[in-house]
Amino acid sequence: MPGLVLGLLLWSLPHMFKRLAPNARAKLGEPGKGLVSLCLVLGIVCMTLGYKSWASPQLWYPAPWLTGVNNLLVLVAVYLFACSGMKTLVARRWRHPQLTAVILWAVAHLLVNGDLASVVLFGGLLLWALAEIALIEAGGPREAVPPPAGPRKEMMALLGAVVVYGLIGLVHGWVGPWPFGG
Repeated sequence: MPGLVLGLLLWSLPHMFKRLAPNARAKLGEPGKGLVSLCLVLGIVCMTLGYKSWASPQLWYPAPWLTGVNNLLVLVAVYLFACSGMKTLVARRWRHPQLTAVILWAVAHLLVNGDLASVVLFGGLLLWALAEIALIEAGGPREAVPPPAGPRKEMMALLGAVVVYGLIGLVHGWVGPWPFGG
C-alpha cells in the first residue's frame, strides 16, 4: 500500500503544482518541466508496482454484466482523450475532455474491481481528476477555444479511439486480466 499511495502523490502533486504554487513553479523554469516529468514517471512506476504487489482484501464482488458497462465507459474515455488532442467538436464544447476521460476510466475500473487496492488506485485517480478540474475552474475563464475541426477529424477521432481502445485491451490482457469478459 505505501508504494501505491506514494505513486498517487507523485502523480497528483506535480500535476497540481502549477496551480497550487504558480510562483514556485515559475521559478523552476524549463528545468522544472524535467523534474515534473520525472515525478510523473516515478509515480506511474510506484502505482503499478504498489498495485501489483498489494494482496488487498476483496470488498465486494462485481456483477459480471458490469464488464460491458466498464468497456463502454473506457471506450468513451479513450474517445474524449482523442477529441482533446484533435480539437474536435467535443473538445470545443467540453472544457476538460482529458480529465473527464480519466474520471470515466476510473469509475469504469471501480465498477469491475472490488478489491481495496483498486479502490485506492482508481478512487485516488478519480479524486485527483476532480480536484484538478476544481483548481482549473478556480483559476479563471477558459483559454481560447480551438478552431473547429472538420468532419474528417471527427471521424478520425472516432476511428482512432476504437483502434486505440482495442490496442489498450490487448495490452491489458497481456499484463493483467482480460478486459473483455468471457
